Amino acid sequence: MITKSNKSEFETYLTDAANFKGNCNKLIIPENEDELLSIVKDAYQNNITLTISGARTGLNGGCVPNNGILISTEKLNKIISFNETEKTIIVQPGFMLSDLQNFVEEKNLFYPPDPTENNCTIGGTVANNSSGARSFKYGSTRNFIKSLKIILSNGEKIFLKRNQIISDQNSLIIKTQTNKLLDIKLPRYKQPNVKNTAGYFNKSGMDAIDLFIGSEGTLGIIYEIELQLIELPKNILSMIIFFENEQDIFSFVSEMKSLSLNSESIIDFREIEFIDDNALNLIKTDYPNIPTNSKGAIWIEQEYNKKDEDDLIFEIQELIEKHNGNEENIWFAFDNNEREKLIAFRHQIPLSVNEIISRRNLVKVGTDTAVPDNKLVDFYNFACQIIKKNEIEYVVYGHIGDSHLHFNMLPKNNAELLAAKKIYKLICEKSVELGGTISAEHGIGKLKAELLPIMYTLNEIKQMVEIKKIFDPKLILNRGNIFTEESLVNE
Repeated sequence: MITKSNKSEFETYLTDAANFKGNCNKLIIPENEDELLSIVKDAYQNNITLTISGARTGLNGGCVPNNGILISTEKLNKIISFNETEKTIIVQPGFMLSDLQNFVEEKNLFYPPDPTENNCTIGGTVANNSSGARSFKYGSTRNFIKSLKIILSNGEKIFLKRNQIISDQNSLIIKTQTNKLLDIKLPRYKQPNVKNTAGYFNKSGMDAIDLFIGSEGTLGIIYEIELQLIELPKNILSMIIFFENEQDIFSFVSEMKSLSLNSESIIDFREIEFIDDNALNLIKTDYPNIPTNSKGAIWIEQEYNKKDEDDLIFEIQELIEKHNGNEENIWFAFDNNEREKLIAFRHQIPLSVNEIISRRNLVKVGTDTAVPDNKLVDFYNFACQIIKKNEIEYVVYGHIGDSHLHFNMLPKNNAELLAAKKIYKLICEKSVELGGTISAEHGIGKLKAELLPIMYTLNEIKQMVEIKKIFDPKLILNRGNIFTEESLVNE
């Protein structure tokens, strides 16, 4: 176990990728389960708050402490077991996603969840129910979690295996390893029919394991994770298509999504990503071959059988022509080396955004909203217009296949930062008004906790807090995540 009490020794642990900053009394880095358990028991006995930190790639302040003790999972980074026949792997929470991808792909297996930042930990992706580009075909992290081992704030342990504990009406009963029964009354709210990581997962007949996935470390500390793998796709077509008109982009995407959902179509994209003209201009110095006059680009990927390659390319090219895409400057990739170049191109955008924010020493103001498909164009136009009206620099990119775009405002000073935060709230309100969410994949964390009432009534938030108190009666786990202090105190 490594303990650091001198703040100068762990300053880098007190911020995340959004440049959100915090503070704490000490950093502890456990190296095994027993050490983690002893930290938790001591904190519970002494009423000390605990914040769990992985690779600090989050964008909502969830891994950043307000006070108390910060626990880093970086040494809990091992593979516990691997079953090639069953296509499953059990890892500790600090195991890196990039290492997982490399390990399983060497075995011709595949782990589909793909957050833009793959230098994150598996524990972090479970805590936030991360998704990313490939969620259009495969869904979020939730779909690939088979079991979890969890330490509660009082040191009790629970083991949850998918399909073993299903809610009965509005109740879940979970047994700890000491046979203590926890009776959870589920909230009575309905979640929006879009990608969503705002608040606790809830639906009729839900699996107990899903309550913890996406709970942002507020219910317990996950110390073992069993993942389901699938066979590694043999052939992947990746391409970036540029457009000179935004309306053409949206019509192209609409038809592509429709075809992908048609079982009789050869089109079956696993991801459809959007990049606006501001984002293209942001990285044009690094990529001078971006076509002039581009108003945006779409990055698509599809797994396919080799025998279908010519037919697939022909049909995509016909659709590009139909929707006025730039046929002369399509960027193709058929092998991994070329695909990595396109991936690097897409990843350069958030990297450049984060570099700008860090250089300006301001917090990034970036939305994580998702709306129903038929509301996307109206929502996009609303958000762009209100940002332009306030003359704030911005870029837009994201998972347009899921109608999930990130509007990233880049304020130059504190006055613009305040304006951006007001705009952010208006965009979130509009998303909910249209049947969407304020957070589709990043979670709520500390940055968005005060916005939770946009989506849920105070009574519904109270129901969530009641669930937290069952698992964390002293409210010491990741305090500040999801719920404001006022929500916890006044509950």
